[in-house]
Amino acid sequence: MASNLKNLSEHSPKNTGSVENKQFGIVVAEWNETITGALLEGAIETLLEQGVVRENIKVHYVPGTFELSLGSQFLAQQQNFDAIISLGCVIQGETRHFDFICEAVAQGVTTVALKYNKPVIFGVLTTNTMQQALDRAGGKHGNKGEEAAITAVKMLNF
Repeated sequence: MASNLKNLSEHSPKNTGSVENKQFGIVVAEWNETITGALLEGAIETLLEQGVVRENIKVHYVPGTFELSLGSQFLAQQQNFDAIISLGCVIQGETRHFDFICEAVAQGVTTVALKYNKPVIFGVLTTNTMQQALDRAGGKHGNKGEEAAITAVKMLNF
């Protein structure tokens, strides 16, 4: 659903259950660090609110959003992670680079989830402008990082 129709930070308590003993890996793109840092903060805060123990949240950085798929795979292949959250931001530029990156990452994250049969969450903003990204990283449309964390919790309790 478009974030202009729903705040990304609003979520229903349905299907959330105990995750206090679950291990979460978060892969964060360094590119657009102002945005991805805010997404990370939202994800961690939400996981803690859901009862996850801070020591059970491991954060790993990759250079850019394109590298989220491989970073997620590195974590997913480790038995100790129950869910992986991928956080990134791609902002439309003047070339088709945006299209290639967004499609590759969406497919890559999906492939990792299916290959390892565990939740690998796509917490990537794909916006036209920096302002749209700011609006979705803790601004007027909420925080996609929070939404990604809730999605991970709900999928673990599926």
